[in-house]
Amino acid sequence: MIVDDPTAHRSRWHWRTLDNAAGGLALDLGLYAVSATFAAITAVTSTLLPHRAWGAVAAVGYLLATLTVIAQLLLRRRSPTSRLTGLPARWAVTGLAWATTTLLPLAWQSIDRAGGRTDRAQEEVLVVEQAGSRLLEHGTPYLGPDAIAALPPGEQLMGYTPYQPGMAMFGLPRALLDTWWTDSRVWFAVGTALALALAVAALRRTPATAGQATSAATHRRDAALLRGVQAATVLPICALTLATGGDDLPVLALCLLALAFAAADRPGRAGLAVGLAGALKLFAWPVALVLIVWGLTRRAGTRVAVGAIGLPIAALLPALLVDRDALTENVLRFPLGHGLVTSPAQSPFPGYLIASALPAGRLIAAGLLVAAGVAIAVRLARRPPRTAVATALICGYGLLAAIALMPTTRFGYLLYPLALLTWAPALHRPGDTPTAAVADEGSGRTTSA
Repeated sequence: MIVDDPTAHRSRWHWRTLDNAAGGLALDLGLYAVSATFAAITAVTSTLLPHRAWGAVAAVGYLLATLTVIAQLLLRRRSPTSRLTGLPARWAVTGLAWATTTLLPLAWQSIDRAGGRTDRAQEEVLVVEQAGSRLLEHGTPYLGPDAIAALPPGEQLMGYTPYQPGMAMFGLPRALLDTWWTDSRVWFAVGTALALALAVAALRRTPATAGQATSAATHRRDAALLRGVQAATVLPICALTLATGGDDLPVLALCLLALAFAAADRPGRAGLAVGLAGALKLFAWPVALVLIVWGLTRRAGTRVAVGAIGLPIAALLPALLVDRDALTENVLRFPLGHGLVTSPAQSPFPGYLIASALPAGRLIAAGLLVAAGVAIAVRLARRPPRTAVATALICGYGLLAAIALMPTTRFGYLLYPLALLTWAPALHRPGDTPTAAVADEGSGRTTSA
């Protein structure tokens, strides 16, 4: 007989109680109200002009969503079964919030930028578009070390493209036509929306319970799915990132799509989705490794690995053949701190504080990062994840530890663990047996499907 750990059970119960309060509207209200406050503060205090511009528009969008949810709560008190307070209505408010807090400021900044404003995009937008131009002209998105060294000192940082080669594809439209809708952020948004739509469709096609799905189980699954989508779209750290820079959002969305395919027991498609993410940015590679381990527990490790490893390698090969030194300088030396200039990613997480404040701090931070990686590897070897839920949790907590311990990192990278951990409850499926749950969650604990 398997007995749940009381502490874990209470923790899950408290979260579900909060998430389900007033049919989910209470947490919706908190999300939008806090986000409106954050956006307003950003509009007034941020030192980054694209962020200030985002905050001025997004604060109004979040306020509209907040007022809409207040109206829903009042209506729910009078008519608890009203369709205007149910799950479809909450999905509609989420869509409205994403449109007004992300897509509207994104379009506005892109149009202003096309009109000549130089303060309407973060540096990564320019870097990706320059990479697209180089790919079109030279067959590689990267400048070699000699070419970067020949740039004026103030422009050398912008000469680096610290992404995988696939990211340059988002810069190709701008290389072909200079207008507002070829801004790379527009295509980041298109890629993000498409990946999330496919993920939602994959999970909704998966039965909510073993046997005949009940309406209650389906409602719980769809409510968890809505919360996961909110975390990847209207959460300020995601909305701000996509509207002003954006390169992380399609990577995140593809990782979520890969986990959705894993929950739907589609290992080959999961590998392809995370492989596409890995062809864009290194942040997806840890997710790919954990998904391969998950695939091994289903005797489908090879099917996952073909896409998860094959697609990033296929993206790297042309750049490697055209200019190996340029590829090494951009994707290895610069991220590891050995480039001609230093990365500006310096958010005050423990790894950065240790690296900057202690003697041999970079070595200490690197040692802690390696130790965390070894701990995760041991966990994967001893208790490999047998469910998509456990896979998402390992990826989320693992990336959270890595972000905290990396010597150079950004606050915005937190969008990865936050979205992955919030996505996990939507991934429960009939195949998540008690035995698999025990193996995933640890001794004395189970997961509920």
